[in-house]
Amino acid sequence: MPEKSVFLYPEMSPETKKITIAIDGYSSCGKSTLAKALARELGYIFIDSGAMYRAITLYSFRKNLVGTDFMDQEKIIASLDDIELHFEFNPLSSKLEIILNGENVEKEIRTLQISQLVSQVSSIKEVRKKLVSEQRKIGRKGGVVMDGRDIGSVVFPHAELKLFITADPMVRAERRFLELDDPSLSMQDVLQNLQQRDHIDSTRKESPLVKTEDAIVIDNSFLTPDEQLQKALELVADRIPAEK
Repeated sequence: MPEKSVFLYPEMSPETKKITIAIDGYSSCGKSTLAKALARELGYIFIDSGAMYRAITLYSFRKNLVGTDFMDQEKIIASLDDIELHFEFNPLSSKLEIILNGENVEKEIRTLQISQLVSQVSSIKEVRKKLVSEQRKIGRKGGVVMDGRDIGSVVFPHAELKLFITADPMVRAERRFLELDDPSLSMQDVLQNLQQRDHIDSTRKESPLVKTEDAIVIDNSFLTPDEQLQKALELVADRIPAEK
């Protein structure tokens, strides 16, 4: 029986040998913006690893297994076999979107409520093991740009190009605040959430956020998305032979 694909994308070219690009960094520092732009420019597949962790968090939240002041780790682990994730191309948004047990949950996973819980769920060893396995399946043929917290250190330690994206915390908070566009939230709410996630992501026991020795740092605090993309494309060019 053939192995089930974990993504569907109409423009993929599996016959072409391409490199793997791993992008790590703090929350709301522009990782996904860069990864999507790189994938578009190179004709690669973009995979949002954070969406996968958010989807498991959403599932756990819906089942009342996690909240702001509790987490039933044993039940979350026990439920992992009941969770099926994959990405499908949405022609309306022109991007890959996360599907949780047959349901498109792209919007639901982006709320601040899920953002406040995802670092807790992501710290569970069994959750990370399940998703790292899925992510490696996606990237084993190359031609992938994947962003997250442990892509260069754990998921693709042999990636041909590793980038570590960072930005000033206040800049990140402002970006996230504008992205959420929620009048019930204050800038301080968003900043506190980012600081809490930074601490959890950097200090957790399983696959903490780290900059690998071979990762190239891009501080985009004062870069436009286009300027950041151009820097990254120059780095890619160094690793891909020019087409004749």
